[in-house]
Amino acid sequence: MFDNLNDKLEKAFKVLKGQGHVTEVNVAESLKDVRRALVDADVNFKIAKSFTEKVKEKALGRDVLTAVSPGQLMIKVVHEELTELMGSTHEELDLKGSPVIILVAGLQGSGKTTFSAKLANYLKAKKGKKVLLVACDVYRPAAIEQLKVLGGQIDVEVFAGEDDKDPVGIAKKAVAHAKTMGHQVVVVDTAGRLAIDRQMMDEIAALKKTLNPQETLFVVDAMTGQDAVNTAKAFNDRLDYEGVVLTKLDGDTRGGAALTIRSVVDKPIKFVGIGEKVDAIDVFHPRRMADRILGMGDIVSLVEKAQEQYDEEEAKKLQKKLAKNQFNFNDFLSQLQQIKKMGNVKDLMEMIPGMGKAIKDIDLEDDAFKGIEAIIYSMTPAERENPAILNGSRRKRISSGAGTNIQEVNKLVKQFEDTRKMMRMVSSGGKGKMTNLMRNLQGARR
Repeated sequence: MFDNLNDKLEKAFKVLKGQGHVTEVNVAESLKDVRRALVDADVNFKIAKSFTEKVKEKALGRDVLTAVSPGQLMIKVVHEELTELMGSTHEELDLKGSPVIILVAGLQGSGKTTFSAKLANYLKAKKGKKVLLVACDVYRPAAIEQLKVLGGQIDVEVFAGEDDKDPVGIAKKAVAHAKTMGHQVVVVDTAGRLAIDRQMMDEIAALKKTLNPQETLFVVDAMTGQDAVNTAKAFNDRLDYEGVVLTKLDGDTRGGAALTIRSVVDKPIKFVGIGEKVDAIDVFHPRRMADRILGMGDIVSLVEKAQEQYDEEEAKKLQKKLAKNQFNFNDFLSQLQQIKKMGNVKDLMEMIPGMGKAIKDIDLEDDAFKGIEAIIYSMTPAERENPAILNGSRRKRISSGAGTNIQEVNKLVKQFEDTRKMMRMVSSGGKGKMTNLMRNLQGARR
């Protein structure tokens, strides 16, 4: 995410490295590269020019402390302006209502249907809401079936009109059904087209007028760059929606849409899609996104993801086992499962400040721990409970069952012992458990 932009901005800041103080000449030289980096990221030239002018004004207007280099000052000012450009603060969904109605709009192929399911999953898992998904894309039969499949995956009811081809009628019946069945949130997936046309806009406008939703969210494919911004403006002129959703931000996107959509339509980005799975959705925080763009990581989001998987009772049990040196492969496997629930391993590692560059060219699969799991699953219950009995013949049998060699089994057993010692120390000190565990587990794969 934003790798190219990050690289180019870093090169721009190098102009000021080694400089004793900020001058109009060296700032102008650095900002010329910043502006070029933004334009290359598909940021509108006028917005890029305005951005760099603001940065220049702020940078030249500040006194440089002796402890802060000109390069550090420039990074700080650019960070502030990037945050401002993307909206400064996160804006929550309006969940006041009975039921709350959320209308999802966008072009065909932008990821509306998938996002609708992701949003339902987010509201159910994170907000504790009973959600109803409504299939109002009556022109694309696959969309209704897709929503039903996704709804089944997250155990959320899907309301469809079957042979009914009137989206407004379907939506009205769905809201009545939601009130009867006690659903707290209704998420309405609407039809899209390959391009903006009058019929689509009239239909969505009619849905909004009839439903009077608390939230109308415009879903846009971030990979389309400035086209995404232009489409967002056209939709907003007609719908006056409450927020934007950027999908496919994990793909080959240059980042221009994320950076400029707020300044063009004056509506906040509320969510970003970062993968195909139903839990691959992030709440958008401008400051945290600026951190990522500038290679500072996103430790706050990492901690939040860890806390979501944190079970206090399980943690107490684990701490007792660590104190008695009884941590075993079943516990090790349980920790792996918790980390996997947090998301893609490479994305998690990139959230640790300084790690993004270190792992940039390392290929980390989505299922990064598959080899480790295969070895542990090839152990008998007794071997998992008591790793001390893992002699040579047992390890040979385990390697054969896991489809690997005995060296890999030996490496994992040693890594397990190192992790057990480390976790005992951490449990008494209490700091950095998740980060250290991730580093040790990552080492087990090498």
